Amino acid sequence: MRHLLSISDLDDNDLRHVVQRGAQFSAGSAGSAAPLRGRVVGIYFRKTSTRTRTAFSTGALRLGAQIVSYGPNDLQENTGEAVEDTAAVLSGMLDGLVARTAGSQAELAAFAAQKRMAVVNAMSADEHPTQALTDLTTMTRRFGDVSGLRVLYVGEGNNTASALALALSRFPGAELHLRTPPGYGIDARFLHAAAIAAKRSGAKVVERHDMTDLPTFDVLYTTRWQTTGTTKPDPDWRAVFAPFQVDGELLATSPGAVFMHDLPAHRGEEVTAEVLDGVASIAFDQAEDKFHSARAVLEWCVG
Repeated sequence: MRHLLSISDLDDNDLRHVVQRGAQFSAGSAGSAAPLRGRVVGIYFRKTSTRTRTAFSTGALRLGAQIVSYGPNDLQENTGEAVEDTAAVLSGMLDGLVARTAGSQAELAAFAAQKRMAVVNAMSADEHPTQALTDLTTMTRRFGDVSGLRVLYVGEGNNTASALALALSRFPGAELHLRTPPGYGIDARFLHAAAIAAKRSGAKVVERHDMTDLPTFDVLYTTRWQTTGTTKPDPDWRAVFAPFQVDGELLATSPGAVFMHDLPAHRGEEVTAEVLDGVASIAFDQAEDKFHSARAVLEWCVG
C-alpha cells in the first residue's frame, strides 16, 4: 500500500517505473494480468472531472477491481465529520481512494494518515501529480525518453505546472521553460523543490513572465486560463493573459514540436483552434494516456 499525494512521494526509480509502465499500458504491451482483482477502490470527486475520474474508474475496473463512487454531497464530511474519521472508516472497507477535493495537501494528508488504504491525489489546489505522470507517459510514447526534452509551458503557474516542474526536473538534460503571466507564476515552494532536483539530475527549470526571446522546443504545453475550481479576483485578468496564447505563430518558432494540453481547452483563449486541432497536436492522445497512466498509478499504489 503506497500513497501518491505528490510527485515527491516517488523516488527516481519509482517515477521512471510508473511512467514506463504507463507507456507500456498505452502501447498494449503491459500484459493482461489483473493485479487489483479482489480489491475495492473508492472514487471521490468533490469537483468536476471528465478525464481523471473516467480514467481512474475505468482503470480500476480494467485491472480487476470493483469501485465505489462518491460525489460532492455523498459523505458525512458535509455534516461536519472530521476528515480523519472519514478516512478511518473508509480504510476499513476500501483498498484505495482516488480523491479530488480541490483543497489543500493537508486535507489529502489527513486521508492518508491511516495505514490500510492507499490514497491518490487526483488534483488538489497545490498539485496535480497524476496529470504530470500522464504528460511524461505521453512524452515517453512520442519521443522514447523524457531525458533531454525541451518543454515550453505557457499559462498560469497552477497545480499542473507545479507537478510538471517537480517531475521534469528529475530527468537528466530535460528543460522546462515556464512562461507565466505577471502575478500568476508558479508557487515559489515548487520552483525551489524543482531547482534542487534539477541541480541533482542535470535538468533545467526556469520561469519568466514574458513571451520574448524564446528558443526552440520539442513540446509546447498550455492549460486553460481559468483553472478548474478557481476564480481570479482581478476583473481584468484576461488582458494580462492575452499574450500567453499558443497560436500558429508561436508553434512555427519550433518546427517539429508537438502541442500538449491537459484539457479542457477553450479555443481562442489559451490556444487557437488551428493549433489544438492541427497536425502538431497530441492533446487527445495525451487525454487517452490518462487512462493508461491511471492504471500504472493504481498498480503501484494498490496492486
